[in-house]
Amino acid sequence: MQKQQGFTLIELVVVIIILGILAVVAAPKFINLQSDARYSTLQGLQASLQGANSLVYSKAAIAGSDKQSSATTVNLDASTAVSTVYGYLDATEANFAKALEISAQTTDTDVTTGNASSTGDWLIYSDDSTVKFWQNGAPAACALTYTPATSSSLPQYALPANGSNDC
Repeated sequence: MQKQQGFTLIELVVVIIILGILAVVAAPKFINLQSDARYSTLQGLQASLQGANSLVYSKAAIAGSDKQSSATTVNLDASTAVSTVYGYLDATEANFAKALEISAQTTDTDVTTGNASSTGDWLIYSDDSTVKFWQNGAPAACALTYTPATSSSLPQYALPANGSNDC
C-alpha cells in the first residue's frame, strides 16, 4: 500500500471555499479604513485648532484684547499676525492657515455635495459665522466646523454627526 502525499483535490477546494468565506466576511471591516482615517485626521485637526486657539487666547490676554468684540490683531511671532474676537481666532480662512500652518486652499462656496477638491491638503470655507475644514478628497459631510467665540460662549468645534460613517 502506498502512502498518500499532499492534499486531495477535495481538501484543496474546501480550503479555498473557507478562505473565500472569510474574505467576504472580513472585507467590510477593511473597506471602512479610509473613512476611519479621515475622521481621525479631523479629530487631529480639531486638537490642533484647540491648541492654537489656546495659545492665541494667551497672547490676546497678555495684550489686553481678550474682551474685544471687534476684530483685533494679535502677533503670533515677528512676522505672523491673526485677527481675534474675544481673544480667540476670528472666522476667516487666512487666520487658520496662519495659526495652524497647514497647506490649505480657500473656497467661496460651501461644499454640500460630492467631494472636497483642493490644491492643498485642506479646503477651508468661511461664511463669517462659521469656518468649515475638509481634507482634500473627503465627502461633503466629512468636515470640521468651527464657530468663533461670542461674548457668552467659547469657540465651538463640531465633527461629523455620524462619526466616521460620514467620512
